[in-house]
Amino acid sequence: MTSRFIALLVLLAALWIGGLLRFVATLPTQAEAPARKTDAVVVLTGGSDRVAEGMRLLADGKAPVLFVSGVGAGVTVARLLDLSGRGADTALACCIELGHAAQDTVGNAVEVAVWAANREARSLRIVTAAYHLPRALHLLRRTAPGVEMLAHPVVPETLKLDGWWRWPGTRGILLHAYHKFLLALTLDSLTEWYGSTRNGG
Repeated sequence: MTSRFIALLVLLAALWIGGLLRFVATLPTQAEAPARKTDAVVVLTGGSDRVAEGMRLLADGKAPVLFVSGVGAGVTVARLLDLSGRGADTALACCIELGHAAQDTVGNAVEVAVWAANREARSLRIVTAAYHLPRALHLLRRTAPGVEMLAHPVVPETLKLDGWWRWPGTRGILLHAYHKFLLALTLDSLTEWYGSTRNGG
């Protein structure tokens, strides 16, 4: 029994390490189809660099509207323009919409799905941190399966992907993102399994 238990632990550790290495190696660091225009640019809040990138895409005509999900209470379009260094660029203000309901990534997915449905948007460019994209896209595609999602990663200067295991800050961020991604996949698998058992599948 002991040897089997040890073998199981070794197998699980190998799967965890292999999954982590694959997760980091496949993180998107370049925009998907950067020349493509979409029905909207969507920013998932969490850093001013994400909002600034969303503003840039809007100004460059990559979409007719920018939706920022998960904005804090009381934060206005004018405030976001100031934070992104575009305070004088009031021409963009008419094309920016804010979502205040989301408190986390699951909430982002719901908020974006509802907004896209109301807007009849069929394609979205999703702007968020590179390490956040795998889970964010998984949740978004599950919540709005009929909407095309293009990944548009923002890579913070503090994120050291080359030799990431040597940088405690980057290592912590990636481990946290990886574990949340695994949890999302596990919950989905359990939900599907539970649904199939109830339906006699």
